[in-house]
Amino acid sequence: MHPLQSTADPSSSDAVGSKSIAGGAGRAPLTADVIIAGCGPTGAMLAAELRLHDVRVLVLEKETEPASFVRIVGLHIRSLELMAMRGLLERLLEHGRRRPARGFFAAIDAPAPEGLDSAHAYLLGIPQPVLVHLLEERAMDLGAQVRRGRAVAGVEQDDDGVTVELTDGEQLRSHYLVGCDGGRSTVRGALGVGFRGEPARTETLMGEMEVGVPLEEVAATVAEIGGTDKRFWLRPFGGGVHQVVVPAAGVSDRATPPTLEDFRQQLRTIAGTDFGVHSPRWLSRFGDATRQAERYRVGRVLLAGDAAHVHPPIGGQGLNLGVQDAVNLGWKLAAQVRGWAPEALLDTYQAERHPVAADVLDNTRAQMELLSSEPGPQAVRRLLTELMAFDEVNRHLIEKITAIGIRYDLGEGPDLLGRRLRDIEVRQGHLYGLLHRGRGLLLDRTERLTVGGWADRVDRLADPTAAVDVPCLLLRPDGHVAWIGDGQQDLDDHLSRWFGEPAG
Repeated sequence: MHPLQSTADPSSSDAVGSKSIAGGAGRAPLTADVIIAGCGPTGAMLAAELRLHDVRVLVLEKETEPASFVRIVGLHIRSLELMAMRGLLERLLEHGRRRPARGFFAAIDAPAPEGLDSAHAYLLGIPQPVLVHLLEERAMDLGAQVRRGRAVAGVEQDDDGVTVELTDGEQLRSHYLVGCDGGRSTVRGALGVGFRGEPARTETLMGEMEVGVPLEEVAATVAEIGGTDKRFWLRPFGGGVHQVVVPAAGVSDRATPPTLEDFRQQLRTIAGTDFGVHSPRWLSRFGDATRQAERYRVGRVLLAGDAAHVHPPIGGQGLNLGVQDAVNLGWKLAAQVRGWAPEALLDTYQAERHPVAADVLDNTRAQMELLSSEPGPQAVRRLLTELMAFDEVNRHLIEKITAIGIRYDLGEGPDLLGRRLRDIEVRQGHLYGLLHRGRGLLLDRTERLTVGGWADRVDRLADPTAAVDVPCLLLRPDGHVAWIGDGQQDLDDHLSRWFGEPAG
C-alpha cells in the first residue's frame, strides 16, 4: 500500500484523496467505525469520548508496553475542567499533586491573579504514565479496543472509508481514521499534509535523577546561574530526586535519547559541577522546533495532538492542547458516524482548533525568546516582569496558558457565546456533573423551553436559581456555550445547527 497523495480541497468536508483502494470485493472487512493511531493522552481521551456515543473504536499503539519512565506532566485549568466534566478528575487527584497556578509564562514568577474564573484554578502535577494508564483504562472500560505493538505503515481512503495497512502487512478498515501518533506522525506523512514552521535552533536536556551533593549546594548554584540562564535549573521532587534541565551542546536527532554522561558534561560546562547526578529515572531532550499541520482533516482522516502541532514545552501546554483537541473532536466525529451531524459540523474541528494551536505556537515562540541570555531578550523579560504586576496583563497571560480564555467564533452575541462555562452550582449539585455522558445541555432558567426532538442528544436542566446572568443557554458536549436567549424557535434553530435534525 502506498501513502495517500491528496489533492482534496481543504474546505470540502466530503473531499477525499485522489488515490482510491480497490473495489469492495478487495477491501478488508470493516474493523471499527474509527481507528485511532496512537494511545498517548490525546488518543486515549479521544477513544473515551467516542465510546460515550457508542462508536466502535480501535486504538493502535506501536509500543508494545506502556512507557516505563516516570515523567511528571502538568494539567492546566481547562484540562482539569474537562476531566471534571467526564467524571475523571477525582481519580486523577488521587495520583497527582496540586500546585498553585502561577509563574507559567516564560517561567516569570508571578502569583495567579485573584478570582480566576474556575473551580479548578490550580496545576495538577501527575506522572505521565499514570495519566495515560487512567485515560486508556477509561476508554477500555467504555468498550474501546487497544492493540499494542501495531504500527501504521500506510493509509488509503475512498468515499466509503479508510484502509489502514500495518507494518506487518495486515489491513484494517474503518469509516474514519485519526492520527494521534505524535510529531513524527506516519498518518500525517501518508496524507502529504504540510507541517510548516521552524526547525529546532536550540536544544535542552531534561530528566529526573538523584544528586550526590548537599541540597544547600544545589540551591545556591541554581540561584546564582538561574538568574541569567532560564534554561537551567535543578528542582527537588523529594526522596533525593531532582528534575534537571540544562542547555544541550547542540541540536541532535530527537529520536536519540541523551545519556547521563551528556547531562554531566553540560552541567559541568554551565555550572562548573555535575552535582554528582546518578540513578536517572528518565532522560529526554527537547528542541524549539515549532510546526503546525496545514490541515487537520483530509476527507475521512483527521489529525490531533502532536500529529497536528509541535512546539517547545515551555508553559507546559502541549499535552493539554492535545487533550483539548480530543474533546473538541470526539462528539463531532461521533455525530458524523452516528448519522446526525449537520453538514459542516466536522469541519468546525479545524476551524476552532487550528487557530488555538497557532496561538500556542506563537506564545511558545515568545517565551523561548524570553529565555535567552542575550541582552535584548533579557531587557524585554525585565519589562514584561514589570507589566505582569498589572492584574490585567497577568490575568491575560495565565488565561492564555491555561486555555480558559479561548472563545470560539460562533457569530455575533454576548461575550459568553463561544466560551466555556465554568463549573457553576445548580440544583443538582455542580454543572459539570451533568456532562459526564458527553451530551449537549440546555440550561433553562425560564422553565419554559424544551429540547423536543433532540432529547436523544441534548439534556435539559430547568433551574431558575442557576448562577448565570442569562435567561437560557445551550452547552455543547465540550462545555462551550453555543446559544444564549429565551425563545423556543431561536433555540430550535441552534439545536439544528449543532445537533442536526430532530428525531422523528
